[in-house]
Amino acid sequence: MAVTDPAPVALPAPHDGATREAAACDSAVHEGILRRQGARESAARTYARSLPIVPVRARGLTIEGADGRRYLDCLSGAGTLALGHNHPVVLEAIRKVLDSGAPLHVLDLATPVKDAFTTELFRTLPPALADRARIQFCGPAGTDAVEAALKLVRTATGRSGLLAFTGAYHGMTAGALEASGGAQDVRVTRLPYPQDYRCPFGIGGPRGAELAARWTTSLLDDTKSGVPRPAGMILEPVQGEGGVIPAPDAWLRRMRSITEQRSIPLIADEVQTGVGRTGAFWAVDHSGVVPDVMVLSKAVGGSLPLAVVVYHEDLDVWSPGAHAGTFRGNQLAMAAGAATLAYVRENQLDRRAAELGTRIIGQLRQLAKEFACIGDVRGRGLMIGVELVDPAQTAAAPFAVGSDSLSDDPLLGDCAAPPLPAAPALAAAVRDACLDRGLIVELGGRHSSVVRLLPPLTLTDEQATAVVDRLTDALAAVAEAHGR
Repeated sequence: MAVTDPAPVALPAPHDGATREAAACDSAVHEGILRRQGARESAARTYARSLPIVPVRARGLTIEGADGRRYLDCLSGAGTLALGHNHPVVLEAIRKVLDSGAPLHVLDLATPVKDAFTTELFRTLPPALADRARIQFCGPAGTDAVEAALKLVRTATGRSGLLAFTGAYHGMTAGALEASGGAQDVRVTRLPYPQDYRCPFGIGGPRGAELAARWTTSLLDDTKSGVPRPAGMILEPVQGEGGVIPAPDAWLRRMRSITEQRSIPLIADEVQTGVGRTGAFWAVDHSGVVPDVMVLSKAVGGSLPLAVVVYHEDLDVWSPGAHAGTFRGNQLAMAAGAATLAYVRENQLDRRAAELGTRIIGQLRQLAKEFACIGDVRGRGLMIGVELVDPAQTAAAPFAVGSDSLSDDPLLGDCAAPPLPAAPALAAAVRDACLDRGLIVELGGRHSSVVRLLPPLTLTDEQATAVVDRLTDALAAVAEAHGR
């Protein structure tokens, strides 16, 4: 199967005087727009601070700025653009609705566009869920879907508490923030999320994941733990903003078993991991887990605002109007989303993401042998993270092994060597160096030290090589400048 990316945006030839004058005008427009943005927009703006570009045209992997510079976009709208910018099938789906004279705003009324979207979405879901699923159209953002999911399980169970995980990110509204890693709320119990590089137990691997599962079981079954039976557990199959940390499949199956045995609804937040991003259509497909609730947004709207909750019919206890949203009937987003879902499914772009992701991660791990400032390379499919560390600093002391230590437990054995301290300044320098070389990446992780790659699933072999080459060049420049 050959998947081709649309032709890149053409740039004007830089040879004659007229072109140079036009470029100078473009630069003035670019600077003026950025200056006015800084003067008018909220201090809460984020990406605009680290990516001082003014996109004016885009197609596939490519963005062209107002100053005439061209970039390879490995941010993809924080994972929203599964097919890249302005993919022809998406544009055609939008034009078809616009040209049809169909209403664009319909609240939650039934329409042919909505029916087509729902049908295509259900075709891709885990069959055991799709056979007995209900769908709730929410407000336009993923955080709205998270809010709806939390409200749903609380209503269905009559309980209020939630289980969430350290490092999680579920959105920016109040309820979603409660369940995210940085919040502190007595209604949300934080559980350890297993990872190899910075394992909370200092072990990593299957043993670290087993300890994380034991911790969860103990909290739920110990009557003196202070954690009553919750309304639900919410998790990301791959933590994105938390630093691109894939959940071990065996651990995810344990979480499904633990919650199922205790009648606790399991909510899978697939806002960023869904629609082929991780090398399977849904990230839970890797483990075979069927959650009770799936929270979906970003790519399901085909680049336009759309968020839905899909859940088991047994949880459908809401009364009419119990949860609503004015813009839950976004017809253009549903058309674009249906086209995107169908294109990914028909062209098996999830398999393509798995193949390319394995290749890119392997190449980046080879780089880690060359650059001491690369602490870890991890990911799944085309959701990839490179964690930067400071090799000049000393790692924290490992757990002392002695006669009274935990090393006597055969599960633990010897504790793993501790990782080097995170290097957010180095990561920021790499991001900036990438931008200088025409590559857009962003940062994540607990200390903002993880360089994240989220290229579109339509990435070609040649483009993948260009992305790795530019990142390699940026890493080399930063390592040399910082003596790392």
